[in-house]
Amino acid sequence: MLIQVIGVGKLKEKYLVQGIQEYAKRLTPYIKFQVIEVADEKAPDTLSEAEVSIVKEREGERILAQVKESAHVIALAIGGQLWSSEELAAELDRLGTYGTSHVVFVIGGSHGLSDQVLRRAQQRLSFGRMTLPHQLMRLVLVEQIYRAVKINRGEPYHK
Repeated sequence: MLIQVIGVGKLKEKYLVQGIQEYAKRLTPYIKFQVIEVADEKAPDTLSEAEVSIVKEREGERILAQVKESAHVIALAIGGQLWSSEELAAELDRLGTYGTSHVVFVIGGSHGLSDQVLRRAQQRLSFGRMTLPHQLMRLVLVEQIYRAVKINRGEPYHK
């Protein structure tokens, strides 16, 4: 199985980079795993709604350029489905067995995901109603992917 995480912007915080690298290393014996960073759109802190829409569209184009047609896309969105770690594990197992062995998780930039990316996604996943920085969300997601793999293998990490 190939699982990719596509995120907007380059991680600068050393602790986040190290955490993601650690979980990516732990995943190596089990699956093919890749984190892809796409450039964020440079913009001032205050934007009109129209400008925010343009930023999301440009970032969305960069995201979609990285997504293969055959991939199953799961977009992280506050309005998405809430899954437990066990439900995420079951969904990845189901996709690997009956769907596609190529799953792409997409994390938008600070303004979220474009409508085009959300339409491309087969599923939307939420980690709750709280807003988390998109950079931190990458680490949380990678940890949950690792946890899901361990659950599916019946190994003790998830306890």
